[in-house]
Order: sequence, then C-alpha cells, then structure tokens
Amino acid sequence: MRLWSIHPKYLDPKGLVALWMESLLAQKVLFGETRGYKNHPQLERFTKHPDPISVIGSYLYHVYEEGKRRGYHFQKEKILIAIKQMHIIEVSRGQIFFEFEHLKEKLKTRDPEIYKQLLTIKEIEAHPVFKIVEGKIEQWEKPY
Repeated sequence: MRLWSIHPKYLDPKGLVALWMESLLAQKVLFGETRGYKNHPQLERFTKHPDPISVIGSYLYHVYEEGKRRGYHFQKEKILIAIKQMHIIEVSRGQIFFEFEHLKEKLKTRDPEIYKQLLTIKEIEAHPVFKIVEGKIEQWEKPY
C-alpha cells in the first residue's frame, strides 16, 4: 500500500488507478471493515489524526478529482465521507522528496515520457490534505 503524500497529478495512469484502489482499501481499514492492514505504516498519519475517517474521505476526494480531470470514471459514491477540504496533516519535506524520487525511479522504465516530464519539476506539490513542513523522511518509510 502506498498512500502518496505528493500530489496525484504526478502519477502515471497505472499509479493513479493503484492509488484509488489502495485509498479505498485504506478507507475500509479505517472503518474497521477488514482485518488486514490495520497496522500498515502508510496509515499511521491518518490514524493519528483526530478524525481519520474524514481525512481519508478528503484524501479520496482529491484522488477522485484528479481521475475526473483525466477522464477516468472513478465511482465517487465509493467515498463514504466525501469532504473537499479537510484539516491538514503535516508531511516533511524529506518525505515529499523521497516519494518524488521513488516515483521517478518507477517511471524510468514504466513510463519514460512522464519520467522526463517529472525531471522538469522544480517545486514538488503535496496532495491537498498535506502541508509540507521541514523535516526528514518518515521513520516508517523503507528507503529503496
């Protein structure tokens, strides 16, 4: 499971669809509808928030919006609580940089055209539920 902190606009088609599916799984976990993934480190930021259900709903909403912008037909009704704006979760600049580099490595072979486009990005944007603050990579992250 990878719940990207970077803006979903950077993801290739395969990555965006995977993010939609994994975010829906995260929603199920947070609603207690599945036994697995309860302790998955990618969920830590959400479970620490005072209102994790609303945050995952907001997260999903923005993934849905990116899909809609690209002409995908994600089913909005799968978002159990669709909130456009949500309280911000802080994410470190180190984490944002790590994820962006990780994505670029994946795209070198999976989608060289998008990889080339990402090389021109100077300022990396976070997913709208995140606010970038100074700091290093998250402790739960496994550097590749």
